[in-house]
Amino acid sequence: MSRKHGNLLSTVTASVAKNTLYLTIASVGQKALAFVYFIYLARTLGPEQTGVYFLSLSISTIFGVVADLGITPVVVREVAKRPEGAVDLVRRALGTKLPFLLMGMIGANLSAMALGYDPEIQRLVFLASFVMALDSIHLLYYGVLRGLHTLKFESLGIFVGMLMTVTFGGAVLIFDPRIGLLITALMIGSAFNVLFSTKQVVRQLGVRAISPEWDWEKTKTLMKIAFPFFLAGVFVKVYSYVDSIFLSKFIGTEAVGLYSVPYKITYAFQFLPMAFVAALYPGFSALVGKDHGRLARMFTDAMWYMIILASPIVFGIWAIAPDIILLAGEGYTSSGPVLAALVFVLIPIFLDFPVGSLLNAADRQATKTAIMGGTMVLNVVFNALLIPVYGIMGAAYAALISFSFLFLGGLYFIPQVIPTYRISRLAMVVTPILISGFVMGLVAVFLRNHIGFILTIPVAAVVYVAMLLLTRAVRKTHIQEAFRMFKRSSTPYATPSAHDD
Repeated sequence: MSRKHGNLLSTVTASVAKNTLYLTIASVGQKALAFVYFIYLARTLGPEQTGVYFLSLSISTIFGVVADLGITPVVVREVAKRPEGAVDLVRRALGTKLPFLLMGMIGANLSAMALGYDPEIQRLVFLASFVMALDSIHLLYYGVLRGLHTLKFESLGIFVGMLMTVTFGGAVLIFDPRIGLLITALMIGSAFNVLFSTKQVVRQLGVRAISPEWDWEKTKTLMKIAFPFFLAGVFVKVYSYVDSIFLSKFIGTEAVGLYSVPYKITYAFQFLPMAFVAALYPGFSALVGKDHGRLARMFTDAMWYMIILASPIVFGIWAIAPDIILLAGEGYTSSGPVLAALVFVLIPIFLDFPVGSLLNAADRQATKTAIMGGTMVLNVVFNALLIPVYGIMGAAYAALISFSFLFLGGLYFIPQVIPTYRISRLAMVVTPILISGFVMGLVAVFLRNHIGFILTIPVAAVVYVAMLLLTRAVRKTHIQEAFRMFKRSSTPYATPSAHDD
């Protein structure tokens, strides 16, 4: 490699690393703000009204996939490959997206009516559909900026937008806690992101880039390319939010409110694996079909990182679930057992990130999409079967079953990508870490009744580290490889979360 090419590669790598850092910090900040805001909202509104709020947003969010049509990931990929054609692509994408955006809004409102919700919920879904539409637009424009490797604008936008929502929504909760105004708070944050992302796209590509172009032949081509992403998006949205609809119809909106707090707490942690996946994908892609030995080691290491992250979160929350739930208020006491059960979905969700990344790197996207479709079907079926019998806990059981299938279904195909790989090898890596987490959880359960849950947390962390060392689950080579993996990262893009908030 020439010195010129080496310097260029170093510059690009540094730029990507900086972009990834920007987005990671902003995502953590945005998630933290969103979590605190929702807990305060739940305390103020109570289970019944929180359920109405959460249900209205869930219905509109499901139809967000219609508004996007899978176009945004195509735009990210194609702009990154051919930035010189970005203007025409964005115009075509916008022209394709607008009618489907309208269809998504209409679909959300028709669904609220068809499901027989009362007029208040129908009005709130109408409001929430505008939030969905605004989000769909800035999602596209931020996708353009991602393709141009300028993530700092998205990082700033998502944080400031959330800050605006929290500021306005917080004032609403203090002075006039009405759900319509709280959805308006979301609209304010989304509108800011539309204006901000539009301004940045115009700066990068010119004002022509935001004028839609309609060409049926080009639209058909774009839709054909986007269809697999659209299909995957449908599966994710349905199995992420259909439980709220089942709970509302089988039990009532109060049940949705009681479920929403464990839901938000559990899925708030999904951003953690994304940085790892961003680092993994290029490494997997470089080794698939070329070096099965190194690929197997990298995959095993990735699973090790995921379970190291998941285990203390899962067993820690399981141990102090009743105390965490009380952050939302006394009205949510019955949600404690639901949180203690639901949090275990993080184990298959975390472990599925490397599985999905490897299947995608091996051009097995169709396999992954089919598994996601199966997950959606299982989730719908088990929600329908279990909620009438077990109530809110039935939704948690349905999530555990369906996400376990998502992980195990993908894991089944890993030996086809790495012929030398054995699932027993994974069990040997995961088992001592899960044992360490379980012991930590038992200690935490015992201590919280004596010293309180706040003091229990640092003690439990020490127990977890001690158990990892005792079981030899952590070794020096693991730490060294983690740093090497991040240095190898050459893309800022991560697999989307199953439960984006």
